[in-house]
Amino acid sequence: MVKITFIDPDGKKHEVEAEEGTTLMEAAIRNMVPGIDADCGGACACATCHVYVDPAWAERLPHLLQRSETEEDMLDFAFDVRENSRLSCQIKITADMDGLVVHVPQQQG
Repeated sequence: MVKITFIDPDGKKHEVEAEEGTTLMEAAIRNMVPGIDADCGGACACATCHVYVDPAWAERLPHLLQRSETEEDMLDFAFDVRENSRLSCQIKITADMDGLVVHVPQQQG
């Protein structure tokens, strides 16, 4: 299992364990992480699973910031998009992500 920490806008940490091969969004939904709505169920058709990859992790695993054209289009519907913004439904969990930290925005798209 891979440990992931979601930090909500108030700074509260939500530590979850996720299986490799699942998405960050699936891990959040299965563990009821507040602020991750995932209205489209992971189809990259909304922006309600928006997260910010922690800067330390973006440096460590730069591929975490690589977005597809479809994801870029969906992020147009998100609030407060940043360089480290991702849709959590588009991040497949791998063993090298053990300890990953992501931040949940104040508001979802």
